[in-house]
Amino acid sequence: MLLNIRVVGWSLGIFTAFTYILCVLYGLVVPERLHSMKSFLETVLPAFRWLTFGGFILGLVESFLYGVYIGIVFVPIYNLINRRWGLKKGG
Repeated sequence: MLLNIRVVGWSLGIFTAFTYILCVLYGLVVPERLHSMKSFLETVLPAFRWLTFGGFILGLVESFLYGVYIGIVFVPIYNLINRRWGLKKGG
């Protein structure tokens, strides 16, 4: 079975955006001495600033685009390997 790049890209984009929101919520709820979410997100997401509206939106967009990028790179690799070494129909 070959993967559809559009479906996988959107799925991963939504997944990473959702994960980003969970990370921000975790960073707001849990005391800072128990995590380093602020520094982690500021390191991983270019131009991200903790606890600003613009920073939140930028982080959300960047997270989504990271997921889409992973899908765009992963699907062709998977499909190539699957065509070459995947299970054949009827065998």
